[in-house]
Amino acid sequence: MPKRSSLIVAAALLPLWAMLSMSPARADARKQDTAAVAQLQQRMDAAEKRYRDAMLADSEEAAAATTTAALAEMKAVVDACTRQRGCAVDAMLTTYERLLKATPQFDDGMPGDGDVEPLDERDFAATNVPANANAASLLSEDGQRFVKMVQFNPAVQAGIRRWLTDMRPALMDSYENYRYMQDMMAPAFRKYGLPEALLFGIMAKESNGKVHVGSRAGAVGPLQFMPATGRRFGLGNDGSGFDTRYDPRASADAAAQYLSERMAQLGNSIELSLAGYNGGEGRALRVFRETGGRSFWDPDVYNQFPAETKDYVPMVIAAAWLFLHPKEYGIRWPSVSTRQSSISLAQPASLYELTICLGNWGSRDGYLRALRNLNPRWSADEQLPAGTTLNATFRISWLYRFNCAHGNRLAMAKQLMASNVQSALVRVGDPMPVGPLAATDAMPAPAAAPTVERKAPARAAKPRTYKVRRGDTMSSIVRKFQCELDDLAHSNKLKKPRYAIKPGQTLALAGCKG
Repeated sequence: MPKRSSLIVAAALLPLWAMLSMSPARADARKQDTAAVAQLQQRMDAAEKRYRDAMLADSEEAAAATTTAALAEMKAVVDACTRQRGCAVDAMLTTYERLLKATPQFDDGMPGDGDVEPLDERDFAATNVPANANAASLLSEDGQRFVKMVQFNPAVQAGIRRWLTDMRPALMDSYENYRYMQDMMAPAFRKYGLPEALLFGIMAKESNGKVHVGSRAGAVGPLQFMPATGRRFGLGNDGSGFDTRYDPRASADAAAQYLSERMAQLGNSIELSLAGYNGGEGRALRVFRETGGRSFWDPDVYNQFPAETKDYVPMVIAAAWLFLHPKEYGIRWPSVSTRQSSISLAQPASLYELTICLGNWGSRDGYLRALRNLNPRWSADEQLPAGTTLNATFRISWLYRFNCAHGNRLAMAKQLMASNVQSALVRVGDPMPVGPLAATDAMPAPAAAPTVERKAPARAAKPRTYKVRRGDTMSSIVRKFQCELDDLAHSNKLKKPRYAIKPGQTLALAGCKG
């Protein structure tokens, strides 16, 4: 029996023996594999360095081009790694995915964006459709019933015609605005079993997706709740001075509850529920009972509603239909980057100032509407202190880092916001007559006059207080009277960050020069 020490020596020599006994061809192949893996790792490291260097660039266009190219190179390396023996795919894939998640969505993959054809339910298999199908089919998973309703209802077809002609810009704006708020609003309708398309139709007709819209009657917000109706469903002053009717999430939840309640009363008729939403639930319930639950399109029912409601119902359904079936009508929805993020202000700024310094890279109209819709609590000209957190998209936060967190663009935006016509008017010399003078009306040269010592007019006393008017904000008052915001807020006991004021309130103008 061999000694233990001999066995240990033999075991240690086994790898050396295997190496010596390996054929030259196998040894060369292993060397080639090792070199190929090292080359792939070098390519991945170089691409990652290009990506990180690009994020420090001063130009968002250059950064976008370089980061996109770097990610494409990383993807190519990962693909090559999967085919290369001995390459650690998991490690390279982890690097690629980590940087991919940190990159703005330069092109969203939504239907209708780029070269992607929008989905259309007519592409799916046809099903049997009842002849009397109407808008209640929206509640069915089978969208084909809604197709039939639109095809055979001239009122809705007329609504589609209007959305696709004179109102097409409003439809496109509604879609773009809705996409920014979709994650906040759509879950409420799904929760109550209502179709998202119906939510889009109501919002498009009510506000075009503009959160701060208000009507003469007093309805406000993206879904236009009246004060009393809003209170029934939990909307109103939240204690900080903010009216939650402006809040996309809260208003969508209230609208879903309201429509569910109406449908339970009105025989699950979406048309009558929409008529109640617009023309009053009491009227809709009375008409429903008096006519024995007949359809909204029955003349005896239809003619009991005001003209506004007769227009409202088919227009909402038409917008909902177009939301579901853009391809059939040649609609290419605008591309919208919506991945949610946030901004922590490095310097004080208003939403107006941010809109200027962000620019409009990646968006035709810039980002004011997106910022307002995502941050309904703030007035657009309200000066927000450093450290304030704003809701944003990943693209907006990316642009903020390039253009607003440092550099001169934000200072320029502040200068533009502080500018006004009156500050441009400078009088030199005595007042001049208005209008041209004819040659015969030329003014004679003035005779010499004795020198008279003139006293400078007494300067008007600075106002010590100011009564807040409708439409005033702390930002506008600070600019008007050249105040220090902190001093003005402290002397009037106004709390950050909202500095809430109301019409009729008297402010002590402490720390003000003008």
